[in-house]
Amino acid sequence: MAKRIDSLFQRLFHRRFLYRWKKIADAAAQMDLVRLRLFRTRARQVRRPIDRFIQVAENRLALPLMGSNAIQTPLGTDWSYRPELWRGPITPSGQAGVESKSIFGDEATVFHDCRISELTLRQLRNTREADLAPFGVRMDVFRFDGSFLSLVIELPEAAVQGLKKKHVIRMDVIVELEKPLEIFARLNIKHGPNTEQIVRELPLNQDEVMVEFDLAYTKLNEKRTDRIWIDLIFEGPEMNQIILRDVTFSRRPRAEL
Repeated sequence: MAKRIDSLFQRLFHRRFLYRWKKIADAAAQMDLVRLRLFRTRARQVRRPIDRFIQVAENRLALPLMGSNAIQTPLGTDWSYRPELWRGPITPSGQAGVESKSIFGDEATVFHDCRISELTLRQLRNTREADLAPFGVRMDVFRFDGSFLSLVIELPEAAVQGLKKKHVIRMDVIVELEKPLEIFARLNIKHGPNTEQIVRELPLNQDEVMVEFDLAYTKLNEKRTDRIWIDLIFEGPEMNQIILRDVTFSRRPRAEL
């Protein structure tokens, strides 16, 4: 009962508050300057916490929700993952003049061999209803005097737990380009002193941009696997804007013949 009365008082107070400020706004054009200055100060005091609340609320209520790990995976998937850059906010959210070996969050590192970096990288909020990832990553490349540019994504320990040569690792990407370029994905699996590598080109001319890495064609030592990472390699990135709206990984055992 007390909660209902409290709620009633809150609604009445809110209505009186809105009514009062509506009357003040209506009278502002004819108000004397002393009162106008006074109410302007009060209005600014009221506006600050309201603006802050609206900003936080819109960010939390925007689609998709932060921390969302909803991933569309193939049948038989036994592991899936959306890296941190696309899953939750990182600090700082961006850098300009990005130097080689710059780290973004806990899992991503940029590598290049430019003498002068004219590269910016920024995490942005996805708000389209079609997006499953809460965040995207935008890379702006201006003059580029290097020979390579790559974004390295470290996968978690869970990716190597139970990893077998019978597994197929799949990477799905949603990418937007200002102008065409080639993007390659290189899977790296460290096992003991050796590292297995598989390179695939992303089919950017298709509606579904995904690549698969079949481990049956590697010399993987299943008992010594201890690390796995992906290099996203951008060929000829000069004067281009690249937005990676989502990047996800999944793993499934290959169908037995």
